[in-house]
Amino acid sequence: MVSARRGATTGTALAALLLVTVGCGPVADRQPKDLRVGYDSLDGTLAVWPPRGSLARDAAATAGITEAVRDWRSPVDDRVHVPSSGILFSGQVAGSALALVAADVPGEAASWLLQLDRDGQRWRVAHATEYTDPGYLVYSDVLPVRQPEGRRYLTSARVERLLGPDGRVLGGADGVTDPVAVPACRAVELTATLRPTPSLPRGRAADRVLDLGTATEAPRYPLVRDETGAGKRALTGLDTCALAGERGPFGSLPRRLGDREAPRSAPESWPMAKIATRSLGEVALGGGEPGDLEQLSWETATGTMTAVVYRPAGGGTPVVSPADRSTTLQAYHLPVPGQPLAVLTWRTRDASFAAPPGTTRLVDRPGLVVVEQTDAKQTFSLAGTEKTWYRSLSAPR
Repeated sequence: MVSARRGATTGTALAALLLVTVGCGPVADRQPKDLRVGYDSLDGTLAVWPPRGSLARDAAATAGITEAVRDWRSPVDDRVHVPSSGILFSGQVAGSALALVAADVPGEAASWLLQLDRDGQRWRVAHATEYTDPGYLVYSDVLPVRQPEGRRYLTSARVERLLGPDGRVLGGADGVTDPVAVPACRAVELTATLRPTPSLPRGRAADRVLDLGTATEAPRYPLVRDETGAGKRALTGLDTCALAGERGPFGSLPRRLGDREAPRSAPESWPMAKIATRSLGEVALGGGEPGDLEQLSWETATGTMTAVVYRPAGGGTPVVSPADRSTTLQAYHLPVPGQPLAVLTWRTRDASFAAPPGTTRLVDRPGLVVVEQTDAKQTFSLAGTEKTWYRSLSAPR
């Protein structure tokens, strides 16, 4: 079966894609009901995820890992489909047993990275992160490993070298890097060099990914693709823990399953790729000196999300809004201390903006209006030549 590396997660369409998942031959010997060891994906003749680790060919370890994965349930009680999942690493790291499993959970149409340790002779799932693009984990090249002594990463066989946040080459063994100093609440960039393969005939000198910080809580997946480096620039000086909070851009839209929210699942607003920012101009908010107002955008599993970021003058703490799905008229609650604001933005030309009667416009420019947020529901409109768009904002809770 030929499978495309997804544009949302790779950022580049590959003209000669030869990444194949082979369903008719195991990478390593295993019992029929056990997880495969390695993953049956090929880039030409290169096994992208070969068996890794000192326990990769240990039948007892494979059986124990399989049992733990079979017993694990997602936050909405879905189970792993064992035949389409695989053990990417099983062995000793820093004197402790570690296993990493790319788990396919069909009920959620998601990929989960399960990290297991061993308590005595019994394996258990110690950490689980969700990526809402099915199959992503086996089509990626750098995966996060949570460790007490710092972050590590597991790299695919396509990776020739991986540079850490300081630009230095990361050492390691069996595909697992040495510990990396990653802050708790700040994004840092990793850069992989990919070897030439049939899907990348010239290789790739700089395959970039952002780590959103070690404080990223499960099941949120901490790595975000950053093909152009725009994400690194956009998140400079921002607290990723604040971005991930319930009122922050990345954490504010909960996942919904049918007619109910799924609060223990990754938020619908959680970023996958293409974090970027554009300036909305310099404005004075909260009674201070003029600061920079920006619009943040990013890709999720359900489309493009946006938010606004206000960076006060003098290096004060940035203020961020909750997420808003990308649409013609964007509406944001911006919780500036002492002066909650409503920010409206649009990019449609020859359109007329209207606010409720009596609204004081603190900023009124083409494509940008800022007003005070009131306790009452406020409805705004943008009239184009053929259509009018409406947005409402209620007082924040």
